[in-house]
Amino acid sequence: MNYETYDRIIVAFSGGKDSTACFLHLLEEGVDPERIELWHHLIDGEPGSVPFMDWPETEEYCNAFANHFNVPIYYSWRHGGFKREMLRENERTAPVSWQNPDGTIGTAGGKRGPMSTRRKFPQVSASLRTRWCSAALKIDVMSIAINNQERFNNSRTLVITGERGEESANRKNYPRFERHRCWSGGKKGRIVLHSRPILDWSEKMVWDIIERHAIVPHPAYYLGWGRLSCFTCIFGNADQWASAHALRPDMVAEIIKYEREFGTTIKRNKSVPTLIEEGTPYDFRQSAGYGRFNGKITTGVWLTPQGAYGDKTGPS
Repeated sequence: MNYETYDRIIVAFSGGKDSTACFLHLLEEGVDPERIELWHHLIDGEPGSVPFMDWPETEEYCNAFANHFNVPIYYSWRHGGFKREMLRENERTAPVSWQNPDGTIGTAGGKRGPMSTRRKFPQVSASLRTRWCSAALKIDVMSIAINNQERFNNSRTLVITGERGEESANRKNYPRFERHRCWSGGKKGRIVLHSRPILDWSEKMVWDIIERHAIVPHPAYYLGWGRLSCFTCIFGNADQWASAHALRPDMVAEIIKYEREFGTTIKRNKSVPTLIEEGTPYDFRQSAGYGRFNGKITTGVWLTPQGAYGDKTGPS
């Protein structure tokens, strides 16, 4: 791919292994870091919000990663985050805000659309209507942020995401390259394309590029998680819920409280207390001291995290 034809390249950066691999791949392809932007969608609301679903360390990790490589990182979020959207009752979906390059905050949305009610967790499904967290808190958030910044008009933007076909049969069929939903052309001249450069990569290729650059992965991988989604992800298996409960019982207790309030479990057929009882916590002694983020992005001695090649529970 000729990356030189784009005015900017946006990497949708979760802090996880696949988005990290995408960024490192761009560097190995010779892309000037000055043309790259990292975008992170804050699941729990504005920067510094009290964690409800996401890993408490993620925002700090993403900041440190961007600072290490001297690239900008822009945060965007749905007002009130996951919890407000989950608790929505006869209301519109909340507005979206994002950070602009000049340090100001832009805001759009929340004024039109149907009044509706959720009052339950997103459910495990390939459908984004049922698994609404990805659409409401990530996909739509990015689209609103791009569509409402004039800097994207009359220019060419490439959005990079880290889906891999190895993760699921559904993802295997994703196109490697396509028009992004924010493409407008016409009077605005907003040319936005979407690339999935590691679609055909194996997990080994992902860890290999991270090791080549001696990157310290997100603490979740050292603690035993195989994917970086939310800390209390709806896809979490029994061992992950038992591990989450061992690490952050306060966060898990709040999930249990809402399960009881809604009369609907976060999993279709099992409650969180049942999952905790059935699961076995990961052996945190194997975290090699990286179970808590210490601010370092590179290391002199790279160790394969215990979560590598492990549990693959996550969106399909």
